[in-house]
Amino acid sequence: MMSEARDRALQEIAFCEQVLAKGGFNVLTETLRDAPSITAWTHYPQPDVFDPQTGAQWFYHCHPADDPEGAIEHGHFHCFVRPLGADGPIHHLVAIGVDPYGKPVRLFTVNQWVVGDDWLDAEPTIGLLERFDVHMPRPSYLVNRWLTATTAAHEDAIAGLIRERDAVLARHVAPAGTSIREDRELEVVSELRL
Repeated sequence: MMSEARDRALQEIAFCEQVLAKGGFNVLTETLRDAPSITAWTHYPQPDVFDPQTGAQWFYHCHPADDPEGAIEHGHFHCFVRPLGADGPIHHLVAIGVDPYGKPVRLFTVNQWVVGDDWLDAEPTIGLLERFDVHMPRPSYLVNRWLTATTAAHEDAIAGLIRERDAVLARHVAPAGTSIREDRELEVVSELRL
């Protein structure tokens, strides 16, 4: 990614965070504000956010209270693209883990069984990164723009994680009778701590 585009994305992240902070909010509190209660692994908001113009889609879910990662990572945003529209195939790009204050702590990719997406190899998946551009009013325009900017600011790192995902899967040996992308022993495939 060109440094100018990355700089714009970083400025947008800062802008969204500053506007939310003025009201005492952050991307996490804003994402969960309409939820009557918070339950681990439930998608927030419901239904998932989907931009019909770009095909970008996302949801957030949190970890169980007894999860040892929970003190560091409250949960994560799963980011997808549906290049053919709402009824077309869905492709997972990246997950963005955030702490209890909505600050990113890691980027990661997951095995196919985790999100049940329509699998694409690394290069076609990387080609979809620029399509993750969410301009929707709900649950919060600022959260949508923050997620768009976060994926843009880390586009090179995400591309590297997607390539690493495929390399790890190519080396992985699944138990007999289990396909590699359905192996429940392999959940997070590649990860970058922020």
